[in-house]
Amino acid sequence: MTNLTQESKCYSAAMKMLMRREHSKLELFQKLQVKGFDVDIINDSISKLVKQNYQSDERFAEDFILMRFNQGKGPVRIVSELKMRGINTFDLSAFDWFELAKEIRQKKFGNQLSLDYEETAKQKRFLQSRGFNLDQINQAF
Repeated sequence: MTNLTQESKCYSAAMKMLMRREHSKLELFQKLQVKGFDVDIINDSISKLVKQNYQSDERFAEDFILMRFNQGKGPVRIVSELKMRGINTFDLSAFDWFELAKEIRQKKFGNQLSLDYEETAKQKRFLQSRGFNLDQINQAF
């Protein structure tokens, strides 16, 4: 296959992925690599998509953070997931993580606070698994 055909197919495959949902550059790179495209062709295709504003790590991060917030995930988990997707610059300040931790605890365990140590520990572990930090967890009680 000629290089031009390869470039065209790679670009087209990346575009189809972006039409379904936002992707980070790293996600696109990994998915295109699995499809067997050459590294240089992948990089060229992604660069072209960025220049055309079809791919944006900033837009991806905003969408991803909002999606995970709406799923009840905490900032520790979201930061970790973003970094795994190659995103290191993002802003989490627009969200009230303390309120979300409280809402998630109440939704799962009810409004009544337990005096039982083991039950409280269980609830705190649950919030920790959701990605909330210690301050946010303690504030939820």
